[in-house]
Amino acid sequence: MGDEDFSVENGQLSDLKAEERVAWAWSKYGRGLVLSTSFGLQSAVMLHLVRSVSTDIPVIFIDTGHLFPETYHYSEKLRKEYGVEAKVYSASSSPLYQEVRYGKLWEQGKEGIKKYNLLNKVEPMHRALKELEATAWLAGLRRQQSSTRAQRTFIEKQNGIAKVYPILDWDDKTISKYLADHNLPPHALEGAGYASVGDWHSTKKLSEAGSRDKARHGGHQRECGLHGC
Repeated sequence: MGDEDFSVENGQLSDLKAEERVAWAWSKYGRGLVLSTSFGLQSAVMLHLVRSVSTDIPVIFIDTGHLFPETYHYSEKLRKEYGVEAKVYSASSSPLYQEVRYGKLWEQGKEGIKKYNLLNKVEPMHRALKELEATAWLAGLRRQQSSTRAQRTFIEKQNGIAKVYPILDWDDKTISKYLADHNLPPHALEGAGYASVGDWHSTKKLSEAGSRDKARHGGHQRECGLHGC
């Protein structure tokens, strides 16, 4: 994640509430700050938090072309009802062309998943960050989501970009309470047995996967996506 020492900043952020962490990032990075969203199960929380601080923070949505139909409908619902206009980025080649050229990468083990994520998530995100001249990136990672996120800090460096996680210490109960308190609309797959939703072909229900760590990316390393590998 980089070797920059954010120990002072992490100490400060640990004492703040989530909205205050967003405000801290906005004050520090200004126009260089962006937010990424997957329009997944809990995405409304971060979108609401960030927009409560500023509506000028760009929202980046990486569309792989393989998301659940419910996710696309959810993005439209949030756009129409809450004015969330995300900047959409996708791979330079279409899903069909990729499948013809490489086969179904998500069925090709860890290396296949890694290549798939590089083409459809990592490269488009790098392009988005470059085009928007981003210096800092807000993301909704939480320690409870997986063992690989349990040791994350509130701010870290990834590929030259400062990443800030305002709800890192939130548990599922806190998420549910925030959604209810602010009357935020649920994703259509909420309550369907998923801990989170990504691409339809590599997302499993908890009952099928057995653990959060194995429920995404075909059961391979969860962080082989936007948040490191």
